[in-house]
Amino acid sequence: MIATCMSGHTAPDNLLGAYLRDRRIRLEPGAFGYPAKRRRTPGLRREEVAQRANISPTWYTWLEQGRGGAPSVDVLDRIARALMLTDMEREHLFLLGLGHPPEARYRKNEGVTPRLQRVLDALDPSPAVIRTATWDVIAWNRAATVMLMDFGLLEPKQRNLLRFMFLDPGARAAQYDWDSVARFVLGAFRLDAARAGAAADVGPLVDELSRLSPEFKAMWQDNDVPRAHGEAVKQMRHPVLGPLAFEYSAFAVDGRTDLSMVVYNPTTPEDAERIASRVGAS
Repeated sequence: MIATCMSGHTAPDNLLGAYLRDRRIRLEPGAFGYPAKRRRTPGLRREEVAQRANISPTWYTWLEQGRGGAPSVDVLDRIARALMLTDMEREHLFLLGLGHPPEARYRKNEGVTPRLQRVLDALDPSPAVIRTATWDVIAWNRAATVMLMDFGLLEPKQRNLLRFMFLDPGARAAQYDWDSVARFVLGAFRLDAARAGAAADVGPLVDELSRLSPEFKAMWQDNDVPRAHGEAVKQMRHPVLGPLAFEYSAFAVDGRTDLSMVVYNPTTPEDAERIASRVGAS
């Protein structure tokens, strides 16, 4: 360890230190206002990264050298900003430093990439949407338009699955046991918003729905959360197609942990064909 510290290099098994050093030496000093002359090595110096992260230069040096124990979430966040890491690079930093990814970071009013939209479209005739941590729908496919609602006809702020469940008569009519489904939906929503740190953004929506729906107000005050969240079998009634059954699954979106892709996969080929006929006619 003494030889390692004196040489300034990271130990072979110090993956966190090696990653920090690799990201550090890739940065251009001039882009951050540091002089580029008289530097023996490329990139930023350790003390410059520490200054940008507002942490002790000694502590940052120890991290690169594999000393000092595990860093805190706050320290890793500061270093990620100091090194200008992308979301994927930040996630990798947390996996190396703490053994788990960072908590989801909620973002407002952002759409999806064309690639993600093509993924949704390829899932037809399975209805699929991408929702935020506050359950605003920001992308959908044609099957979702047929089975849920035509989100394109709504203002963006109205494209919310919680609004749909508690305020839309069509959502109530589609459920065989609306009360049970609504409680599950509300509990899952509560978990997603809390995980993403979106409490401030949830407040206005909760206040509005509490005024407009006594059932929502009562269920919200119960503070229930579901025992399982992510996969289930869902029975629905369509006004034209009649009874349908779906395997419901929710997946994290790669690179956007604040988003979820929700897919309703028809449980039988017959149900899939019936939905496909409506999708083709729409």
